[in-house]
Amino acid sequence: MDDDNWPPEWLRGVLSVCVLRVLADGTTYGYAIAAALADRGLGPLKGGTLYPLLKRLEEAGWVVTEWRAGDGGPGRKYYALTAAGEVELARSAALWEQFTTMTRTIIADGATRPSQTEEELV
Repeated sequence: MDDDNWPPEWLRGVLSVCVLRVLADGTTYGYAIAAALADRGLGPLKGGTLYPLLKRLEEAGWVVTEWRAGDGGPGRKYYALTAAGEVELARSAALWEQFTTMTRTIIADGATRPSQTEEELV
């Protein structure tokens, strides 16, 4: 599957932990976060998706923001992970790992079991 076509509901489920993970590498701005996620295979993100999420992460206390003057251009809003954000990243990453392991098991189990007829299901 082309990374531009990940189902939107999958992206909604994993985007927060992915953004927190990018911020764990250091303070950066929105466009660079989107570029890092695209480079890692998540596909392009729209500002209408990323910036509201960053605002929610800030409201949760997991991210802090700072405006910095631009070099010959407009200023940029930079985002940094807080200590609480580091804790949330660890928690979310562990939960996501459990979830993906469980779903892989369900999918693999379903692929190896013989299909059941309607009569067997009743």
